[in-house]
Amino acid sequence: MNNNLKTLAIVGALSSATTLGAYKLFIEKSSSDAVFSDTPSAFTRMVSNSGAAAGSLTEFTFAAEKATPAVVHIKTKMTRQVNRQMVDPFEDFFGFGDFGGGRRRQPEAQEASGSGVIISADGYIVTNNHVVQDADEVTVILGDKRELKAKVVSTDPSTDLAVIQVKATNLPFLTFGDSDALKVGEWVLAVGNPFNLESTVTAGIVSAKGRQNIIDRDKEDVNPLESFIQTDAAVNPGNSGGALVNLKGELVGINTAIYSRTGQFAGYSFAVPVSIVKKVSADLIKYGNVQRGYLGVSIQDVSGKVAEEKGLKVNEGVYVGGFANNSSAQAAGLKVNDVIVKVDGVETKSSSKLMELVGRKRPGETVVVTVNRDGSTKDFNVVLKNKDGNTNIVKGESAGAAIASEYLGAKIANLSEAEKAKLKLSGGVKLTDVNPEGRLGYQGVESGLIISKIDDKAVKDAKEAADLLQNRKGRVKIEGVDMDGTRYYYVIVL
Repeated sequence: MNNNLKTLAIVGALSSATTLGAYKLFIEKSSSDAVFSDTPSAFTRMVSNSGAAAGSLTEFTFAAEKATPAVVHIKTKMTRQVNRQMVDPFEDFFGFGDFGGGRRRQPEAQEASGSGVIISADGYIVTNNHVVQDADEVTVILGDKRELKAKVVSTDPSTDLAVIQVKATNLPFLTFGDSDALKVGEWVLAVGNPFNLESTVTAGIVSAKGRQNIIDRDKEDVNPLESFIQTDAAVNPGNSGGALVNLKGELVGINTAIYSRTGQFAGYSFAVPVSIVKKVSADLIKYGNVQRGYLGVSIQDVSGKVAEEKGLKVNEGVYVGGFANNSSAQAAGLKVNDVIVKVDGVETKSSSKLMELVGRKRPGETVVVTVNRDGSTKDFNVVLKNKDGNTNIVKGESAGAAIASEYLGAKIANLSEAEKAKLKLSGGVKLTDVNPEGRLGYQGVESGLIISKIDDKAVKDAKEAADLLQNRKGRVKIEGVDMDGTRYYYVIVL
């Protein structure tokens, strides 16, 4: 995103927040790892029980009646630490100057709201990561006004998607449409809960596809996979995680962001295409994280200028400028100066389209990459690898896998392999939720800190750390690092 665009309220602008003050899965039929094999869901393409009668597909009412029962209102509660100037009311009277005051971190309760889309009859719901991120409590309000507590199954900041689940059965759900088939100029509906106004439907057209540079690329550990659908359907704070549907009432996207100078709708909104939603939500439920396949290439869009500078024989496609270590594309025979024009027969006129197509695949899967090399086209069978340069499926920890430590007053979770590699650690645990009133919270410790040792004993995972701290009393020494690699230690004597 260029600097001018970054100053606008683009991502995260759709989830509304107020401070309370001071206060199996359908991958393909041949897939052996379906998740919802017996449960009616969007993945199995079984019909939802939303009860909408068939009607004219040129009328908005048909799509609205199908979609609204499956779009839920999500409310979250969280506690954040804020710096407040603590002033002693007697300091001026006694003339102590600055000695009586100081800054202290205090907890503030906050609430936020957004939307979600039911994708299975037994309560799986897809929404945006920024709707549920850091939430202590998630409540879902169904179309029939029932309020149910929800657990966060797992999240993926790189696509700003998350899956949550409520305990319920026979819920209405949306079926997946085909975002690839969407055409610019086609009518779509946005369904959500802007400004806490439940079950709101707006209409617009698809104004562009394959938009990039929407997700904040400066966030740590976020490698955006973006190919947004741009529409002019009106969306506002609270629409985050809601449905974008075609006139058949099929889910074609998850509304995620708006282009705005004020934080409110100013003409354009962006939705994650369902082609990405299907893959990400399936992986989050089955593995606890997203299994991403990589070509291992450095790329840029081909333009007339690039074609002239590089001496290319084609003016459209994705230019290959280099390769990563253990690159699957290089191993398959691709070379620098190749132009990728298709993946599995689908044209790749932009890098966003290429990333989307590859992003639908997992490590170990094969894609046919068509390149233009010196004016001739060639096909290469590329076996995708993961970020570590192999084809293993890495089972992730789900968001619900954190273990509560009463002694610390915090929840702890295992480190990912990427986090271990980045910090050069063989083990350790991460604080995922710190109670401001607990032992660590009292000392100003926040979520994200990593514990590597307890009483000089290295800890390898959350279970071991929890066992070491169970029923502890008195002095405990905690050592570790923050995500920047800065070392620290605390001695807890309470």
